[in-house]
Formats: sequence, C-alpha cells, structure tokens
Amino acid sequence: VQLQASGGGLVQPGGSLRLSCLASGRTFSSYRMHWFRQAPGKEREFVAAIRRSGSSTYYADSVKGRFTISRDNAKNTVYLQMNSLKPEDTAVYYCAADLTAILTMPTYIDYWGQGTLVTVSS
Repeated sequence: VQLQASGGGLVQPGGSLRLSCLASGRTFSSYRMHWFRQAPGKEREFVAAIRRSGSSTYYADSVKGRFTISRDNAKNTVYLQMNSLKPEDTAVYYCAADLTAILTMPTYIDYWGQGTLVTVSS
C-alpha cells in the first residue's frame, strides 16, 4: 500500500488542523492505521492508531483529549483531527499502516507515508 499524507501547515497555539492520509490499493480496510510524529532532534513517536473497522482508537497520553483519529474505508482515508494545538506538537507527522497489529513503536510498522509538517507557533 502507498500512503499520501496531507493537511500540515502553520497554525497558532490553540488552533486546529486536520491531517488526511490517502491510501492506494483495494485493501485499505485490512490495515490498522497509525499516526506517528517526529520533532527535530527527537525520535519518531506514536500519536494515535485505529483498528480496521474503526471500532477502537488509541492515543498517546500527550494528545489524549485533543486529537481524534478516524477513518473512512470507502474513501481509503485516515484522518487526524488536532485541536488545542501546542508548540510542542510541532513535528513532521507520518501516517503508517500495519497488517497485523496496533503498534506504538515504529520499528515494525509495515508501510509509511512521506510525512507532512505541522508547525505550531505564534
């Protein structure tokens, strides 16, 4: 599967952004979908994940209550709605897909998108 993330940009603290990730192929609904992020000089970290049907979602403590992951299997797209953004949310955000599990470590993820930059600054 190929993943194309979009929706990043510059936003003021307290603002909102919605990221999208479009997947190619006909088996999107087979994948557990994830968002990770990587800030300058830091390791890539887990942000959120969603099961194949969308029935369950998972979040890093740092974004819980502010970010929402969702998916539309008919559109082969996963979303990340980000509210109440903080400067520490500044990072390149990556969508990722895995066939077998929800993973909070990036090491064994099957497929990665190219990333979209989110900058939170006044």
